[in-house]
Amino acid sequence: MNTNAGTAPLLEIAGLRVEVTTDDGPREVVHGVDLTLRRGEILGLIGESGAGKSTLGLAALGFARDGSRFSAGSIRFDGQELVGAPERQLRALRGLRVAYVAQSAAASFNPAHNLIDQYAEIPVGRGLKSRRQAQAEAQEMYRTLLLPDPGGIGYRYPHQVSGGQLQRAMIAMAMACQPELIVFDEPTTALDVTTQVEVLTAIKLIVEKFGTAALYITHDLAVVAQMADRIMVLRHGRVVEEGETRRMLSTPREAYTRDLLGLRAAARPAVPAEAGEEPLLRVDNVSAAYGGGFKILHDVSIAVGRRRTVAVVGESGSGKSSLARVITGLLPPSEGRILFDGAPLPPRMRQRSRAHLKRIQMIYQSPDTALNPRQRVNEILMRPLEFYLRLNGRERQERIDRLLEMIELDPDYGQRFPDELSGGEKQRVCIARALAAEPDLIICDEVTSALDQLVAQGILKLLQRLQDELSVSFLFITHDLVTVKAIADEIIVMQNGRVVEQGARETVLAPPHHPYTELLLSSVPQMDPDWLDRLLAARSGATG
Repeated sequence: MNTNAGTAPLLEIAGLRVEVTTDDGPREVVHGVDLTLRRGEILGLIGESGAGKSTLGLAALGFARDGSRFSAGSIRFDGQELVGAPERQLRALRGLRVAYVAQSAAASFNPAHNLIDQYAEIPVGRGLKSRRQAQAEAQEMYRTLLLPDPGGIGYRYPHQVSGGQLQRAMIAMAMACQPELIVFDEPTTALDVTTQVEVLTAIKLIVEKFGTAALYITHDLAVVAQMADRIMVLRHGRVVEEGETRRMLSTPREAYTRDLLGLRAAARPAVPAEAGEEPLLRVDNVSAAYGGGFKILHDVSIAVGRRRTVAVVGESGSGKSSLARVITGLLPPSEGRILFDGAPLPPRMRQRSRAHLKRIQMIYQSPDTALNPRQRVNEILMRPLEFYLRLNGRERQERIDRLLEMIELDPDYGQRFPDELSGGEKQRVCIARALAAEPDLIICDEVTSALDQLVAQGILKLLQRLQDELSVSFLFITHDLVTVKAIADEIIVMQNGRVVEQGARETVLAPPHHPYTELLLSSVPQMDPDWLDRLLAARSGATG
């Protein structure tokens, strides 16, 4: 925690206003925000999508995205004004005194170069260190961040390490020049709970060891509670509330902050299984392997009942998404069989009839990559209506309008392109596309993991309402145990391609747990600033 409360601010933002250029002229997205950060202090920035969190984080580097500009206000780093500063001055600052850690490590590394060369690029390129010195420091930094094989992992390429290891390698890269300030922009959002603990631990270790100040951007209050000395809540480009972390968690003053704190409590009663009813989907003793014979599913058996939500949980690499690929026919099983509505399902997608394809639909994690950016919403929804239902003309357009109304969007949204929609609106369009086929089963693959909590809650409520109205079944793949507690009727826990536990929600979540289930449940962040320290102490004692 920060001990420099009396020192001059390292970062001071005053009256900052940011405008973006639109077809209708300039639009202000940050409205006169003030922010101060002292050396060694961590400030958490929290709020829903569009709140201005990332815009403020980038402003700490004196950077405004393409199509946007600082229209008013001041950004001072260590007394140096960044608004209007020459590019040469800003480039001398970025990467050296101020660093940035992005949400997606996979998108931030060059796949053609190994990790240690990318670590050394800035300090060597700026003439601060020799390559040998930079590589030696990289190995020490990997050791500090608790990466396996710190002497050798740097010589691997990005695709040869796990997501959590890559995220920690990016933190190491940001520390290569030992900056005074790091901006962490949603560094754990897409990670499973156990990997998230590893990355949060790495961040705490690094900022405490080097006394680095940080802006920690997230939409998860429980996560930021583990990291931040103070929390600033943002909404629609304005500051809603700011205060010391413990005070904010115990006595929030604003209704919006209280709404964020209360999100984790929502849960609907589980739907009981119908006695003697044949499951809609049955996977019997299925094993599967990728090319080269690498086995990724081992004797998996699950069932999904009619009108029920079955959640599949586990860490990255546990086999959750591979199971979805087998069910949809994208990955044929090497052993076992799949029954749908009591009849065998052909193992390969190309062997399945249009009727088979119609009855099982899928919603993907990232709507940005799942939607064609060159097609309007009407065109996106038109395709499944033509393919599965043979609709055209006026009847097809009426159906599109009804689908948009079902997902709580105005029919006028049909004329928009994906880049004119928010993240939550894009995911609603993906839901509408799946519903267009009138399926019996929808596989939801991490559909809320990239969304802020308020938007994710809206998506979950929408799915639950649609299930009640349309009697559709959901196979819900996720690493978010909070979501599982809220929506699942049954839970399947997977580890290393095997089912280690399954049953009704109340049964799986009630102790005694399988050791792996216990690990997952214990890794869910709590709305308590001491949670991570207690967890690490307990695990250290258990292994000590």
